[in-house]
Amino acid sequence: MRDVLSQITRWWEAGETFGLATVVNTFRSAPRQPGAAMAVLGDEAVGSVSGGCVEGAVYELAQQVAASGEPVLQRYGVSDDDAFAVGLTCGGIIDIFVERVDRESFPELGEINASIAKHEPVAIATIVSGRGRVGARRVVWPDRSSGSLGSARLDQAVDDDVRGMLAQGLTGTRRYGAAGERRLDELEVFVHSFAPPPRMLVFGAIDFAAAVARIGKFLGYHVVVCDARPVFATKKRFPEADEVIVKWPHDYLVETHVDERTVICVLTHDPKFDVPLLEVALRTDAGYVGAMGSRRTHEDRMARLREAGLSEEELSRLRSPIGLDLGARTPEETAVSIAAELIQMRWGGSGRPLTFTEGRIHKDDPTPGHGAGAR
Repeated sequence: MRDVLSQITRWWEAGETFGLATVVNTFRSAPRQPGAAMAVLGDEAVGSVSGGCVEGAVYELAQQVAASGEPVLQRYGVSDDDAFAVGLTCGGIIDIFVERVDRESFPELGEINASIAKHEPVAIATIVSGRGRVGARRVVWPDRSSGSLGSARLDQAVDDDVRGMLAQGLTGTRRYGAAGERRLDELEVFVHSFAPPPRMLVFGAIDFAAAVARIGKFLGYHVVVCDARPVFATKKRFPEADEVIVKWPHDYLVETHVDERTVICVLTHDPKFDVPLLEVALRTDAGYVGAMGSRRTHEDRMARLREAGLSEEELSRLRSPIGLDLGARTPEETAVSIAAELIQMRWGGSGRPLTFTEGRIHKDDPTPGHGAGAR
């Protein structure tokens, strides 16, 4: 929904009534992940739920739901040989929940939009099927909640689970009994988390860092570039970075927040910078720690880190030389190889050409909280 949020908020502020279709479950090679959304107001549509396969059918259904007010959970599966059949040619299955949205039915939308703009964590929990009040919605922040799913006990159980999901940036479904019993599956609740973007910390204000900052921003990271040399660490040289910090890298890393979604890219090429920095980085919860350098530089760096007292388990977390083997040479190509490794770690890909692989293209979601920038 993040992709369509600004547009639907404008509709909402104008007092319009529209249909909102959201992917809530996927199976096999579905083209879009849970949380992808399409909104329909009259003959205008924004967003996408399938990359084109079932957009027409969802568009019509959203118009109907906007008019009737009755929410619908619709499953779209594999299309058949009929060229006009509605389905997914990729062989996947998606469940799409369609609801009517207006100021009366969704009074928190403006506040949700404001929270996301401020990078304040917020999640929307909606009953999408079962014996409960289908379409009932509860909005959950770390410190407060709004709306109700039907009972105080259900609200409490969902609040607890949603805050755990929100802390890890997870979106997905949970099943409960009518009174919040976690051992039952009488109703299904879709939780759409809007966590702050994961952070990419780029150390070393060089041309390679500029390319990595650009691609990190493209992938949705909050990008920080840090270097101790003020002549190089400038906003002018790194316009895509959200922050440019002039400080010794290891000092900055000690004082900044690092979690399992954080990506650390060490591009300094200088032992006096990268050894103390990696000594700190490899003892954090960062989901990815990579360092640039030749094989020779890597061996020298590992020896220095062992001398500094790092264990073999800690050293095993280091991705060095950084990136996948793409034959990259230029800063831009190197940035692509680093981005490819981040994506591979997040989704568990093999890194091989798809031409030479078999089976499903899209892997299952990673273990909660695991992987580079999981959200």
